[in-house]
Amino acid sequence: MKKYRTRLTLILILLIGTSMLIAGIWMATGFERTHIKELKLNLERELKILAIQEWNHSGDQESLITYYNGLVLKLEKYTGARLTYVRSDGTVLGDSDHDPHLMDNHLNREEISVALKGETGFAIRFSDTLHQNMLYAAIPILAEDGKISGVLRIGMSLAQVEASVRDFWVYVLAGMFALFGIVSFASYRIAKSITKPIEKMTRVAKQIAVHNYTTRVPVVHHDEVGQLAEAINQMSESLRSQMNQISKNEGRLNSILENMLLGIMMIDVDGKIVVVNPITETLLGFTASELVGKKYNEGMQFLPFIEQIELCKQQMNLVRDELALHYPNERLVEISVTPIGYNGEEWGGFLIVLHDITELRKLERLRSEFVANVSHELKTPIASVKGFAETLLAGALYDEETARSFIQIIYSESDRLNRLVGDILELSKIESKRSPLRLSPVHLNALVDNSIQMVAKAARQKQITLEFDAKEALYLEADEDRLQQILMNLLSNGINYTPDGGKITLTAEAFITEQIEHTDEQDWIRITVQDTGRGIPKEDLPRIFERFYRVDKARSRSSGGTGLGLSIVKHLVELHHGSINVESEVGMGTRFIIVLPVIQL
Repeated sequence: MKKYRTRLTLILILLIGTSMLIAGIWMATGFERTHIKELKLNLERELKILAIQEWNHSGDQESLITYYNGLVLKLEKYTGARLTYVRSDGTVLGDSDHDPHLMDNHLNREEISVALKGETGFAIRFSDTLHQNMLYAAIPILAEDGKISGVLRIGMSLAQVEASVRDFWVYVLAGMFALFGIVSFASYRIAKSITKPIEKMTRVAKQIAVHNYTTRVPVVHHDEVGQLAEAINQMSESLRSQMNQISKNEGRLNSILENMLLGIMMIDVDGKIVVVNPITETLLGFTASELVGKKYNEGMQFLPFIEQIELCKQQMNLVRDELALHYPNERLVEISVTPIGYNGEEWGGFLIVLHDITELRKLERLRSEFVANVSHELKTPIASVKGFAETLLAGALYDEETARSFIQIIYSESDRLNRLVGDILELSKIESKRSPLRLSPVHLNALVDNSIQMVAKAARQKQITLEFDAKEALYLEADEDRLQQILMNLLSNGINYTPDGGKITLTAEAFITEQIEHTDEQDWIRITVQDTGRGIPKEDLPRIFERFYRVDKARSRSSGGTGLGLSIVKHLVELHHGSINVESEVGMGTRFIIVLPVIQL
């Protein structure tokens, strides 16, 4: 921009300087021309006055030279100018500065030839005799018969005129230089006033080019440059607003992609992966940096998708399928491949959506198993009730002992059926969270004592010892009924699976640990229910909390269990934001460990 300002200043100086120079030359030329014109008029008047003298003298040439030469010498004293008298044939008969005998014929001299035609002749030329520029004026001298007998010429040196012109030029040049300085300064200021706003606009434009949309051009004047500055400011504000909106939209899109539960992968028209969200990284076991930029048909990690993508490319329509992935974990994934930007023969690539349906299929399998188990569990008591009722109706009703036995069995099976339906409904309500916790302060020691009293009769029947060990009074925030339900299920379960003469020990203790999500300390209570039963095989431990799962199915049914107790316990513990674990060894007994927070946060 400084170079532009310099060029603009030089152009202004050149234009104005050239104009000033032309004006000076025109003025000097006009001054010289006017001055010479005045001199010509003066010389012509002087010649007309001098023409009154006697110029028609007769005699031989020598006498004529003597006469005319003496006359012009006398007149020179009054005029102060060079006088020359030339006969009509061009012979010089008298000259105030030179000897006429030595002078050339003047017939071809410009001013002489014009005068011989009856007019006043003028000429400016360099005098070889005087070695300076001379202004000559000549008028015709008429004889008595009216014919031109000669020419009277007056010559005046132009040295004074030239000196005046030189002085004029000195003043003109001095004025021009002074004016040139003023013009140079003014030109620089003008150029600066034009280029400075442009410089500011250029800087702002460069800032806009590097995405700095907050910079503005200061608007001083509202001329064309000011309007251009305002237009740039408006453009910058518009770009800032648009970029902010784009950034917000991009942030929203990134937030959506990062928090989606579906894997998203976008492939461009060249087959390169351009977008990968975190869920896709988890599903494929590769980071975005390892995937983005690679072609979908390169690398082992894309082999399960290639067939689906190629099929979508052929059909140019949505393709959906389920694939089993073995890396990094065994997963069942639903893949949907959709062409994007499809318009005639033009398309912009593919959008791949990955949905991890492993848990969904597992839940479907569990649901199917649950329905099958419920049907089976309900079918058994119903079949028993129906069979014994038919037997009674067939005649056994009249045998009192047999009828009483059958009715007792019907009663037991209906009671078992009632418990089963009740547990199913309870589990359904817990899982659907339709039965929220009613939290209140609970004295754990009293609650445990009460639970032990409720199962004491069943324990005495099998001569099982029940013990409770707590070194201090413990309190926690919980749903008292639900907490008692947990303890009752575990105690009943222990009594059912502990041989006669066994022992069930229940302990409770408080401890402090740090939460994972917070830095504050959290108080916890650990409740342990340990029996001396047969124990649980190691391979069955992972499934012990599943619905209707039994280690010994025949013994479980004979003990009256529904197979839902431990599943209900696990859900109730988790509702209290706690955890439950089981430790067992065959022949040594089983221990259930429950950890609950003192305060429900």
